[in-house]
Amino acid sequence: MNIQPATREDAAAILHLQHRAYQREAELYNDWSIPPLTQTLDELLAEFDAYLILKASIDGQLVGAVRAQISDGICHIGRLMVEPSYQGRGIGQRLMQAIEAALVPTQCYELFTGDRSARNVALYEYLGYRTVRTAKLNAVVTLVYMQKDVVPSDNPQPEG
Repeated sequence: MNIQPATREDAAAILHLQHRAYQREAELYNDWSIPPLTQTLDELLAEFDAYLILKASIDGQLVGAVRAQISDGICHIGRLMVEPSYQGRGIGQRLMQAIEAALVPTQCYELFTGDRSARNVALYEYLGYRTVRTAKLNAVVTLVYMQKDVVPSDNPQPEG
């Protein structure tokens, strides 16, 4: 698997991946109550100015993506998506680790996920995130906000 920064040329494929990931989750939970991501291609293209977007590919095929940005020392991570036919292969975990490695220094990492996917929450907990709050959006949707504090290194790297 190859993980590298996505480019604007990848935007259409990433948008298509977002729609497939939503479709798969809705089918898996037989829950069509949450509308699919309605982001347009132009909106996604604009994100390339503000976010680092990483993509994962296998044999040239896009199999995952994640985006993040640092603001006031906090790395905000979002839209972790994995191609439905490639789920369960550690792609999400490797994308999260790559974002964390790419966006340092930071004080902590923050993300949110919907509560209908215990699988997502379990992945983030496995990676060291903890729930810091929840926000109920409506009768079926609760967002789970998670955070991972950065532990300062006892052995700082020499400068230069």
